[in-house]
Amino acid sequence: MIRSAYGEQDMARTQHRTTAAQDRRSATMRRALRREAAGTVGLLADPADFAAMRRYRTFTFDDHTAYLRQIEAVLRSLAAEGAHTTVALFDPKEYAEFCADHAIDPDSPAARSRFTAELARTGATVAYAGQPIAHLVPQLVSRAVRNATRDYATMLLAELGACADCGQDIGRAAFDRASHLLLRLLQGAGPGTHHLVCSTPARDDHLLAVLHTEQAAPPTEPDAPGPPTVLSPDHATEFATVLAVGVALDSRGGVVLRSMLPGAPDRVHGWRLVGGSLVPLTEAEVFAAYCTDADTGDPLAPEPGVQYRAGFDLGADEPEPHR
Repeated sequence: MIRSAYGEQDMARTQHRTTAAQDRRSATMRRALRREAAGTVGLLADPADFAAMRRYRTFTFDDHTAYLRQIEAVLRSLAAEGAHTTVALFDPKEYAEFCADHAIDPDSPAARSRFTAELARTGATVAYAGQPIAHLVPQLVSRAVRNATRDYATMLLAELGACADCGQDIGRAAFDRASHLLLRLLQGAGPGTHHLVCSTPARDDHLLAVLHTEQAAPPTEPDAPGPPTVLSPDHATEFATVLAVGVALDSRGGVVLRSMLPGAPDRVHGWRLVGGSLVPLTEAEVFAAYCTDADTGDPLAPEPGVQYRAGFDLGADEPEPHR
């Protein structure tokens, strides 16, 4: 009987150790899976949007600054676990519409979580990479503005329909033309870091697109391939879409190119959009455009160390008229 009792105790201890080991292994596996599970955090970047959400009883925050600090703490905690997290801009108006469309109660954390998951698929998001919340919020707002500009420009192009003469889709033809002009701009810019801005009026709005590129110096060997141009494909598409609106609507838009090389002054060139082509501005016109307050028309002091130069000839193909 004594031997049997000791045997049962040994078996119980063995089972306990086995269960504990299994629990530890399960916990390790869950942590590993957690690191591979991507997540999205909805962020109320604007104080007015934050105030609008306070009408919901289950939204317990009452101070926007404290809320932002807590969001940052959550993001840091997720990053410390090795999780990949994106931050989405949370819009209370869109949230209310989403809840109405899906017949769900907006006054619940589950509804906010479901809407945030939808934002991960369709909304403006920024990947969290440890940046402070003070940097993250402007990044997120900028992404939302870029998305809205792209969507509006795309809608305008889609509404233009087919050319009455040749039957070609006017919006598609304008985008192809804008892409050709952008390519010629980048080819003519040469080596360096380049900052391009396209501005064009469009019906009841004014569209603005920005593109940053980097290009290495050309190779010394005659048969070597040309230097690669480093740019974001998404940003290039946005830029071409906004420029395409100006081409299609024959608006009074323009493009400014600022080029930077180490040890050399920054160079600024400019073009105006005329009849589907970018016509170079003169040096005086570039200077006037850069050194005039856009809101008041008052003159501004030129930046030190900046050279204002005429736009160069793009050597672009002649545009095809469409109507």
